[in-house]
Amino acid sequence: MRPVVLASGSPRRRELLGQMGIEDFEVLPAQGEETAPEGLAPDALVARLALQKAREVAALRPEATVIGADTVVALDGQVLGKPSDEEEAREMLSALSGRRHQVYTGMAVLSGGQAFTHVECTQVEFRPLTEEEIAAYVATGESMDKAGAYGIQGRACVFIRGIQGDYYNVVGLPVCALHELLAQLER
Repeated sequence: MRPVVLASGSPRRRELLGQMGIEDFEVLPAQGEETAPEGLAPDALVARLALQKAREVAALRPEATVIGADTVVALDGQVLGKPSDEEEAREMLSALSGRRHQVYTGMAVLSGGQAFTHVECTQVEFRPLTEEEIAAYVATGESMDKAGAYGIQGRACVFIRGIQGDYYNVVGLPVCALHELLAQLER
């Protein structure tokens, strides 16, 4: 088995790899600028960015199995990335309040000249939120490093009325799909 390298600095993705039983892996976040043409659909965007990250790190560690991932939130087809400041976080959460949105994660696994990609989409429904709830959540700082300005695994769990699809995708890494991609490498 080749060494595994996670091309992401996300503590949530590191934790999920450990939960999958992958305990011996290196974290080497991609450092390059994330670039994609304007107007890409959310699924195409995350697939492209995940592959970009994986390719960058695979160039540094060609002997490894490299896992790249990128997650975005989409509301009415508009991509909500990580908020740039608290005001933008409040705006995102207000827009998501009482609505259903999609969380897309693109994954790329590169190993020994093979490349596998996968995009997972999960539907998430927020209950209606008050301005006070939004302000209190943003004040925790939790929203600042997360797509869509919330973390389902954190304090925003009380905002979620329901989900359709893979919970771990919303956290940032669809582990079932990743397990299946890694199993393909062993065939």
